[in-house]
Amino acid sequence: MINIVLYEPEIPENTGNIMRTCAGTNSHLHLIEPFGFIFDEKKIKRSAANYIDKVNYTTYLDYDDFLEKNSGDLYFFSRYGTKTYSDIDFSDPNKNIYLIFGKESTGIPKSILKNNIDNCYRIPTSINIRALNLANCVAIVTYEALRQQNFNNLLTKDPFKGENYLIKE
Repeated sequence: MINIVLYEPEIPENTGNIMRTCAGTNSHLHLIEPFGFIFDEKKIKRSAANYIDKVNYTTYLDYDDFLEKNSGDLYFFSRYGTKTYSDIDFSDPNKNIYLIFGKESTGIPKSILKNNIDNCYRIPTSINIRALNLANCVAIVTYEALRQQNFNNLLTKDPFKGENYLIKE
């Protein structure tokens, strides 16, 4: 299972967007407090485009609480990572993987990264920016994991208009 972990998210629109990605990919979302906003469905619902009821998510009091309640392969994403996300082998759909992303302003604390240095990764960017938007980072890495798993149980054809929609007269 693919698990998305947000360490102390600060921007409700990013969290809502990530919730929509989780709903669309059947990923479990883990939210580590404190949040930089009041976490209520009304605030989040707009960004999640009313998909919040389709999101499987859990909140935690802090990072230690998260660690106590979860086990699996942990991957940390930071601009300080020295390997790229495409170096990770996500191909086993039976593995319980956790993709951990830090808060928008400061990322994942150095103390956590130092203790997990072999599992710190980065999304390559040009020198023009420090990092991509958090919601974009989550989508990029989540879809790389899903690609390696052959888009495990996701629809590859539109269920609403059908696969022949573009060729119908």
